[in-house]
Amino acid sequence: MPQVNIENVRDEADQKIELRLWKRLLQYAWRHKRSVITLVGLLVVVAGIDLAYPQLSRYAIDHFIGGGTTEGLGWYALVYVLFVAVQSAGVFLHIRGAGQLEMDMSYDIRQDVFAKLQQLSFSFYDTTSVGWLMARVVSDIAGLSEMIAWSVVDLAWAGLFVIGIVVMLISMNWKLGLLVLCVTPPLAALCLFFQKRILKNQRIVRKMNSKITGAFNEDIMGAMTTKTLVREEASDREFRALTGEMRAASIRAALLSALFMPLVLGLGSIATAFALSYGGSLVFAGAMGFGTLSAFISYTTQLFEPIQSLARILAEMQSAQASAERVLDLLDTEPDVTDTPEVEAVYGTSLEPKRENWPAIIGAVEFRDVTFSYKTGETVLRDFNLTVEAGQTIALVGETGAGKSTIVNLVCRFYEPTQGQVLIDGADYRTRSQLWLHSALGYVLQTPHLFSGTIADNIRYGRKDASIEEVKHAAAMVRAADFIEALPDGYDTEVGEGGGRLSTGQKQLVCFARVILADPRIFVLDEATSSIDTETEQLIQHAIQTVLTGRTSFIVAHRLSTIRSADRILVIRDGRITESGTHEELLDKRGYYYSLYTHQYRAEATQGALR
Repeated sequence: MPQVNIENVRDEADQKIELRLWKRLLQYAWRHKRSVITLVGLLVVVAGIDLAYPQLSRYAIDHFIGGGTTEGLGWYALVYVLFVAVQSAGVFLHIRGAGQLEMDMSYDIRQDVFAKLQQLSFSFYDTTSVGWLMARVVSDIAGLSEMIAWSVVDLAWAGLFVIGIVVMLISMNWKLGLLVLCVTPPLAALCLFFQKRILKNQRIVRKMNSKITGAFNEDIMGAMTTKTLVREEASDREFRALTGEMRAASIRAALLSALFMPLVLGLGSIATAFALSYGGSLVFAGAMGFGTLSAFISYTTQLFEPIQSLARILAEMQSAQASAERVLDLLDTEPDVTDTPEVEAVYGTSLEPKRENWPAIIGAVEFRDVTFSYKTGETVLRDFNLTVEAGQTIALVGETGAGKSTIVNLVCRFYEPTQGQVLIDGADYRTRSQLWLHSALGYVLQTPHLFSGTIADNIRYGRKDASIEEVKHAAAMVRAADFIEALPDGYDTEVGEGGGRLSTGQKQLVCFARVILADPRIFVLDEATSSIDTETEQLIQHAIQTVLTGRTSFIVAHRLSTIRSADRILVIRDGRITESGTHEELLDKRGYYYSLYTHQYRAEATQGALR
């Protein structure tokens, strides 16, 4: 069971605030500058009224109580009610505006991240987990939007309020003001000290909670494995370690919070005592009025709330900075496969294509002296050459890691050659846009993937404008119509998340129908029949014979029975073509393909006899 890295949590909480990151994030807020300016204006109004209340009390004490008169009381009451009304409206508008800004920022950042994810190359997804991406798109972006819309705005309010209180204290009596303010530096240091440590432990609690949730899920999903391997005691011990660490961090956070407030209140009481002691002597000496002393005490007690807020927000910004870095790093990630500016000018981008400039794809494919290496440094293909005529069906067989999937991924331009060229219809495909090629591709994977929605929605996923008659025709071509129409809701049957309500074979047939409806010129089947049963494979075999006619096709196959009718079968070993020919020709050569086929045939025959 994996353990949380506490050192990483500590590093995130202790790092310095980088203004560069927050400046970039504030640019998202500035896209809605009217909302930002309105929020700042509301903050100034609310902070100004907060500063005015002690002055109103000062006037009431000195004028009405000290003067023993009620003259002007009506106007005073009217002004006070007006201040309350304006402040209430300001708070309401601020909360509504900050909430709107948070949602707008979340929307903008998520749109930019999603657009970036659409543009990134397949190599990015090879090395990046889905969980990592989901955490960035969901929790990190939500936290950053909330931080900027609320905490940064509160930071501005707290700063304005502290400055206003300092100005008021100094202007009323600078000596007493400085005496009261001498408590501020230790208070600020205390707040920063405790807030950083409280937040650090709270982050540990949140991370441990995620680990515990994952452990629950793993233990429930793997209950049979746990029991058959007699792992109950070990699993219990590992789970206790996780929950124990969370318990310890929770207790530390609670203890720090329990210590924090009494210390803050103690310092506040000291400042108030200074104000009462020195200010009282000034009142008795006639150098200060009771109203002024009352205002001093009010400002003194009000001073601690914004200082606490400043410390809390700065600590949260330090803690949230790791999320900011992860989100901005994702936005700054450059795809490995890109179109040149010249290509984009003619053919457009993946999000803004210029389809009217796209030449038609016939389907001829050529590898010319292609060498390919992954980022890890592993060279898979070296000086690879292959010519495929339009409409031919090419099958690729060989051991795992021989380079079969690399070849078809290069055909699809999911990767680009390290050296050499891949030509489509005689032109280097780097002189055309990626979307130009991808729009002519049909790709069926070993593991079929369906999207939430109905069967009809999934079949027309590549052609949203397809009619239900076209959908049914595509399903009939791949022999999927029988099982679909046997379902209670037919083509309107919900497939569930990831197609979980259908069997693997049924999902694969739907995937075939989806590709057929898109009518691609280049067809790729990557182990597309290895995860289905023999009966479904026979259905797909018939479908393959029908739909591949006239299309350039590449079939990566584990089951050799699926490729017997291919125009050419290539045996790939160590990134090179070691045998080439039709099924009969390769059997006559009695080489690697013959050995592989006869071994598989005997295994299938033995398995059939045992049934």
